[in-house]
Amino acid sequence: MMKRRVHVAAAAVIREDGRVLIARRPATADQGGLWEFPGGKLAPYETGFEALKRELSEELGIQIRRAQPLIRVHHEYPDKHILLDVWQVREYEGEPYGREGQPVRWVGVDDLPNYPFPAANLPILRAVALPQEYLITAEEPDETVFLERLERALREDSIRLVQLRAKTLDDAAYQARAESTLALCRRYGAKLLLNADPAWLERVDADGIHLTSARLMTLKQRPIPANKWLGASTHGDEQLAQAGHIDCDFVTLSPLAPTPSHPDAITIGWHDFQQMVETAAMPVFALGGMTRHHANQARGVGAQGIASIRDFWRDDR
Repeated sequence: MMKRRVHVAAAAVIREDGRVLIARRPATADQGGLWEFPGGKLAPYETGFEALKRELSEELGIQIRRAQPLIRVHHEYPDKHILLDVWQVREYEGEPYGREGQPVRWVGVDDLPNYPFPAANLPILRAVALPQEYLITAEEPDETVFLERLERALREDSIRLVQLRAKTLDDAAYQARAESTLALCRRYGAKLLLNADPAWLERVDADGIHLTSARLMTLKQRPIPANKWLGASTHGDEQLAQAGHIDCDFVTLSPLAPTPSHPDAITIGWHDFQQMVETAAMPVFALGGMTRHHANQARGVGAQGIASIRDFWRDDR
């Protein structure tokens, strides 16, 4: 029996202080009493953005001035297949309120996990909490230069998500660098993920782990607690599926485009990248040849944003 397909447009409405608007479903509705991101089903012949504008006007009394794609989530229920077409809304007219009598609440991003949401909303919670840029550190042997460039990226580029990648360091040097990097990230309110064995979180209290694609494929379950971020490097559909299986919070998908260091590499390209992102079960950062000039294009095809070493680690500024 074929399941009915439901296409829903939803919004993460974010105000200037960073709080996100959520609404509670009526007790009589399906999954009543749970919290959700405002929105509703598409009417016949509507696009996702058209439905979003109509729904936010009807539900919240606001008029969207500008919205940006955030994430598209496919979720299977026993009786239906839902596509959540989620947008980020920061520019709007009016003051949101529960126009249909529904409770609404402005919530800090870090407090969102304390509210019960439908299972389909989990990837949205992750996407809302993640920034649009992911810095991967370069293999810099000089500790002073390393910290200077990292601090410049944190201060001048407002980087708030960092992966410490230092394959050339031995364990003692890696731990020392991880601790100094963590201290610097804490100073600027950034999250730090270690590109290392998950057991490293017992030695350095970082915000999470970023798995290599090889390590990802060896795991049968999530290797770290739910209160830590779990990222992974992926290069195709099989690895994306495995990341979903072990409940990764997000992934990088590469190589999207040629890079100066690998100009002749076989790349995914924008078309195939979009198709892969569409079926991913979590936010995806575009990696490989990405600069900030590609950020809007990446978001437009469904990515969370861009990940980069070179563009955030330049010494020519």
